[in-house]
Amino acid sequence: MKSSKSISLESTFDESSPAMQLLNLYKRFGDSIAVNHIDLMVPSGSFYGVVGPNGAGKTTSLSMAVGLLRPDGGDAKIFGVDVWKNPTHAKMLVGVLPDGLSMPERLTGRELLTYIGLLRGMDVKEVAHRTEELLTVLELNHAEKTLVINYSTGMRKKIGLALALLHAPKLLVLDEPFEAVDPISAATIKKILQRFVASGGSVVFSSHVMALVEQLCDHVAVITKGRVVTSGTMDDVCGEQSLEEAFVRLVGSRTALGGELSWLVY
Repeated sequence: MKSSKSISLESTFDESSPAMQLLNLYKRFGDSIAVNHIDLMVPSGSFYGVVGPNGAGKTTSLSMAVGLLRPDGGDAKIFGVDVWKNPTHAKMLVGVLPDGLSMPERLTGRELLTYIGLLRGMDVKEVAHRTEELLTVLELNHAEKTLVINYSTGMRKKIGLALALLHAPKLLVLDEPFEAVDPISAATIKKILQRFVASGGSVVFSSHVMALVEQLCDHVAVITKGRVVTSGTMDDVCGEQSLEEAFVRLVGSRTALGGELSWLVY
């Protein structure tokens, strides 16, 4: 039986709407403009990559898109639901793995997933079932007695992904989900995300690894200096080039190494 919260949610969003839409989004920190009136539309059912140099505004944009950081201007919508006007509804639709995820660390992975699931109002048995599956698939069940504070960086990424998946969202927004993850775990995560998209979900993820974005994504946006330089299907953005070649062309090579660091050559 569906809860009244679920029924209310299903009546207030349209699956034909874009999975994510950023409209004139703007954010300033002091004298620095981090996000400069970004517009971005992520089609429903897409695997969408967001790339850009360090400090381009990727993390800030995604944080505002999911309700973690309040914008100074503009709007963010998830399946047509305004993130800031209807935050409860919007956050039920999205699972988030943010950069530098903070979580209760004096719990084991199982305790953490159980706590968050119950906090979301999920059924106790369903939380237990999903927790068991997530821990097993992500190979965290071997660390049953390990507190999250003692997790490696890669393990923290995996438990963060488990938290994002737990409530079966329709959209995943992941910031560097493969960072510090070993190759075997990375292959598992790829399969999870690909199956999620194949079953009708949508994924937005940022990464500095161009080959990974090119391998997984059907759409991509290039962000630099707080603006979207280009966005669209991978073919539209890259043409005959690789994503890395297109990225360098669009963003520009900033350093031409000449005689510098000659002291490193023996």
